[in-house]
Amino acid sequence: MTQFNESLPETVAELKQLLAAIDRQEVDIALGGSSTRVLTQMIESPQHAAVSSITELAAQFGVNASTLSRLARRLGYSGFSKLQDVFRRELTEGKSFYSDQASRLVVNTEGAGAISQLARLGRQESANIASMVEQIDPAAFDEVVGLLCSARRVRIHGMRQFNSLALFMSYGLGMLRPDVSALDSSRQGVADALAQLDAGDMLVVASCFPYTPSVLATAEVATRHGIKVVALTDSASSPLAKTALHSFYVPNHSLFYSNSMCAFMLLAQGLLSAVAGSLGEAAVAALKYREELISELNASL
Repeated sequence: MTQFNESLPETVAELKQLLAAIDRQEVDIALGGSSTRVLTQMIESPQHAAVSSITELAAQFGVNASTLSRLARRLGYSGFSKLQDVFRRELTEGKSFYSDQASRLVVNTEGAGAISQLARLGRQESANIASMVEQIDPAAFDEVVGLLCSARRVRIHGMRQFNSLALFMSYGLGMLRPDVSALDSSRQGVADALAQLDAGDMLVVASCFPYTPSVLATAEVATRHGIKVVALTDSASSPLAKTALHSFYVPNHSLFYSNSMCAFMLLAQGLLSAVAGSLGEAAVAALKYREELISELNASL
C-alpha cells in the first residue's frame, strides 16, 4: 500500500484517479461509505461542488456538514474549502461545460418525445424559480430596488447569453428613469465604460458557471472604485458574491445545454416591476412621455 502524501490532487481528474486508487486499496486512505458516495457525486457534478456552500452540499447529499469536513481532511486537505478549491479551479476554465451539458441532455432524454422533454424542462424551471424566490432576502431586495430608483447612473453588464439579460434590464429600467444603459464594452472597452461611472453609481452584473473572467474582473474593479455592485448569480459560493454589495442567487439546474435563463429573467422582471411600483407617478409619467414620442415618430414615418 502506498502512502499518498507527496502532493494533493489539484484537478478533478486527479481526484478521480485518487478515488480509484482508494477503491483498489493502493493508497493509505480509508473512506467510509458515506464519504465515498459524497466524493463520487462531487466528481460527477463538479459545477455543484464548486459553487454550493458546505451546508447546501450536505443537504443535497443527505449527510451532515461534518462528513464533508472529515472527507477533506482524510484526503489530506486542511479543510473543506481547500478541497472545494479543486472544483473551483475547474469551473474557472469551464472548457467542456456546454458539451458536457449536451451529453447529459442526450443521455437523459433517449427515447423521450419532444413534448415529454419540454414538460421535464418546465418542471425543472418551476423548481428553479421557486428556489430562487425562497432565497431572496426581502431587505436586500428592497434596498436594491431603492438603488435602481435613486442611483445617479445605472449600468447593467453581462457577457455571452447574459448580454441578453443586460439588454433587457437596461431597456426596461430605461423606460422608467434616465441614465440607464448596458455597460458598453464593445466599442472603447470596459475601462472606458467604467470611467463614465462615479462612486455611488450602480452596476448590476450577471454571470454564473462557467463564470466569465472579464465580468468578474469588472465587478472587482468597480467595487474598488466605490461603484455599488449588485450581482445576479447562481450561488453564495459564486466569485461575484464575494465582490458585490448585494447578491441574488438563481438556481439554474436544467437539462438545457447551456445556462438556464428562465429564473434569471423572472428575477429581472421582478426587480423592474418593483422599481415601477416604487417610482409611482414618476414611472407613469415617464411611460406616458415615451408613448407620446412613439406616437409622434409613427406619425412622421
